[in-house]
Amino acid sequence: MSNPHLNRFRYFDPDPTVRKVAYDLYSQVKDLPYVCPHGHFDPKLFSENNPFPDPVGLFLIPDHYVFRLLYSQGISFESLGKPTLDGTVVETDHRKIWQTFADNYYLFVGTPTGIWLSHEFTEVFGISNTLTSSNAMEIYNELQEKLQLPENLPRALYDRFNIEVLTTTDSASDLLADHKKIKSSIWGGRIIPCFRPDGVVKIGLPGWRSEIDALSQASGIDVNSYPRFIQALENRREFFKSMGAVSTDYDANSPYTHRLTELEAENIFQRALKGEADKDDAAAFLAHMLMEMARMSIEDGLVMQMHSGIFRNHNESVMEKFGPDMGGDIPVQVEFTRNLYELLNCYGNDKRLSLIVFTIDESTYARELAPLAGYYPALKIGPAWWYNDSIQGMTRYRELVTETASIYNTVGFNDDTRALPSIPARHDLNRRIDNNYLAQMVVRHIIDLDEAHRMSKALAYDLVKKAYRL
Repeated sequence: MSNPHLNRFRYFDPDPTVRKVAYDLYSQVKDLPYVCPHGHFDPKLFSENNPFPDPVGLFLIPDHYVFRLLYSQGISFESLGKPTLDGTVVETDHRKIWQTFADNYYLFVGTPTGIWLSHEFTEVFGISNTLTSSNAMEIYNELQEKLQLPENLPRALYDRFNIEVLTTTDSASDLLADHKKIKSSIWGGRIIPCFRPDGVVKIGLPGWRSEIDALSQASGIDVNSYPRFIQALENRREFFKSMGAVSTDYDANSPYTHRLTELEAENIFQRALKGEADKDDAAAFLAHMLMEMARMSIEDGLVMQMHSGIFRNHNESVMEKFGPDMGGDIPVQVEFTRNLYELLNCYGNDKRLSLIVFTIDESTYARELAPLAGYYPALKIGPAWWYNDSIQGMTRYRELVTETASIYNTVGFNDDTRALPSIPARHDLNRRIDNNYLAQMVVRHIIDLDEAHRMSKALAYDLVKKAYRL
């Protein structure tokens, strides 16, 4: 049975000269606090601070990085305990689910998920052996026992990981009751919301009308017209700010931006209320709302995030049975130069706007995003996201954007996770890869060592604090 000892030089260049510089740089920043400005945790995790239910509830069910790869090998979501929308019976024996996971743990070797899990098991929970079919129940029992200890409660892990701030992602109508509970507690952890209004700005989504009703109730404004819709959104943004929010977030598969006239926006909105809006209406309205959200961000100071270049929920049968976010988001080609033209010409020169763009279409990094971010004061490039959050993906990201945009038009790292124990694993991997990149530049005499140390701290801590105004 192998021991999953994590080598201190892991992921660094095998060239001893580069490796030494990389490790020295990494050593100066490895213990800096984690700033987590984009996460997907239920704030109830911290408001209630209950023990994690068991290893399956912690490592498998919430994490689409894990179950999507198992699904690719023909292992059904039902057998992994994923709840269905219609209440169809799924596997409830978590020991059986864990055994299935252990039997297939080899699938994750060489993947970022495998790297994160190795770190979590070894560094966070002190598991001394690699998970296998034969030791599955032994490790399950060890983890189950450790999850009941006070030092492994959610708030204790937050403190132990040295997290400085952690952001959740919340709908426009969310009353943020759990955030209020956290703020009123004696615990000092900083958990803040992020305003994500996709449900109300995407008029083509199923259930949009019920989202509008919820927005009306939450804002106290009867949203029966486009002007009142804007008023309600501004009302909710102000509420989110009062609860500590510093950012907004939008899922825009196409980052097309275009301002409609007030009458055009009202006509589309009224058609949507009647259930008569079509796909062209939905695309035009979203393009207009991205303009409006940029305007609002200039006025209220909330950082604007945009995620593009992804086909959400590609597997229709899985979407219908289990709902969204089942790991079926697939990269697609996307274009920014023309699509962002109107927004950037209207607002891109205004330093009050902080627009952070994420994509998994790597072809846009050097061709479009780096030139745009290296010119417009308002635009920054989000970190390597989704499939690019990997050793090779993060390395390519730095190679593609740094020469044109410099690191100072990027925003450091965010972990974008639903799995709390993965936070230190993800940040540690990123810090190692970033410092390996800097070390290669030092050895090639592109930058000197003092510059590398300054850039190392910026990438690990300073840039994310500045970009998100934390």
